Amino acid sequence: MSFINNSFMITNECGLQLYNNIAKKLPIIDYHCHLDAKEIYENKHFQHISHLWLAGDHYKWRAMRANGIPENKITGNASSDEKFQAWAETVESCFGNPLYHWTHLELTKYFSVTETLNSKNWQSIMNRCNDLLQRDDFTPRALIERSDVEVICTTDNPLDDLRYHKLLQADNFKTKVLPTFRPDDVFDTEPTRFNLFINKLEEITQIKIKNLSDFHQALASRIAYFHDVGCRISDHGPVEIQYQPLSAEQNNLLFQKILSNTALSDEESRSWNSAILVALAAMYKKHNWAMQLHFGAIRNNNTVKYQSIGINSGFDSIADQTHLAANLNGLLDAMLQNNGLPKTILYNLNASYNDVVATTIANFQSGDEGIKSPMQFGSGWWFNDTRQGMLNQLTTLSEQGVLANFVGMLTDSRSFVSYTRHDYFRRILCNLIGDWVEKGEVPNDQDILQTMITNICVGNARRYFGF
Repeated sequence: MSFINNSFMITNECGLQLYNNIAKKLPIIDYHCHLDAKEIYENKHFQHISHLWLAGDHYKWRAMRANGIPENKITGNASSDEKFQAWAETVESCFGNPLYHWTHLELTKYFSVTETLNSKNWQSIMNRCNDLLQRDDFTPRALIERSDVEVICTTDNPLDDLRYHKLLQADNFKTKVLPTFRPDDVFDTEPTRFNLFINKLEEITQIKIKNLSDFHQALASRIAYFHDVGCRISDHGPVEIQYQPLSAEQNNLLFQKILSNTALSDEESRSWNSAILVALAAMYKKHNWAMQLHFGAIRNNNTVKYQSIGINSGFDSIADQTHLAANLNGLLDAMLQNNGLPKTILYNLNASYNDVVATTIANFQSGDEGIKSPMQFGSGWWFNDTRQGMLNQLTTLSEQGVLANFVGMLTDSRSFVSYTRHDYFRRILCNLIGDWVEKGEVPNDQDILQTMITNICVGNARRYFGF
């Protein structure tokens, strides 16, 4: 039996039935990823497995550095063969790391390679993969279709013209490729960068921005533009969740201060961030969008590597935060008081805050608008999309909320073969539920169980996002 098989990661009979009869066959809604719509539209062949598999994958890069691989064979100018060999030498040492499982799930699903990759067979496997990449069923669109993906939500700057999303829609590509509104520039209060953003925003919207009201109007214009192209989600990536209330007059003074090229103090920046997020949330709610908050990452910690390699290169860490509960509750309550609390998904990178986040979410649940669990405790993210991280998230959600209403997994990836992360999640989910059944903690009611698995894997996301 090959390493990856129908019982991989599943240790009980009920879980096996739920996975093989239900979860395994369901399509995918990937509502948060970092794929490039242009790359999907152009649909070019990958010339080497390293281009598909290693380029931009900072998860693998971190493991390779830990395994003593020189940077030249990670992000440098070593040959593609050398980089693949370096990854093969690393992966055989990665027992316990999800990268080991993801690697072999991807090799099995897309390339029908059933051997485990190692330092002895790397060349044979590489050559087989490279031969297959020349086939038409290995282009970006083909890989997406083979993965049975219904919807992909990319991550996009508010100033993006979304040209390639429109071209894909005109091309009648089977999978919906929709934008996500990611306004990082709005929260960057460094005066030079902020005013450059304002100038570009004025040019695109044809709105002269002289005060905070003008700024809000211009942002609302971009949100409406994104909505017309199919966007139904926003995304934010703060290091911390902050809430420091300001009056409208005080907030406008801060805005004028930035426009005059004057830097804000740390306290003023916290006030600005919380005020603008409350304002944006109300705009999202008007369009019935879901708002995602991915918080808790300290980025680019290795200054030397940041200066030589750049961002998203594998030098990020989990953050901590004092008074998270007060800030998070205060922020959500301010949105609610502003009649602008949209459907919201909270992802905390620091798993020690799971119960803080889950119990806060429960304070703001409401069925008044006909949506089950409009406040969502997001899936295990980044450093938590491990087996244990997913189990922690699923267990906390089941204990503090309603697991059956969960909108499920996402890839959060830049790779066209990362859809096996959904399969990984589904195996873990089915095994967890099956274990509960076999321990007698929940009844073996197949109608309820199968409906629950179907909804968590795809049904809840369809209803929640309204794509």
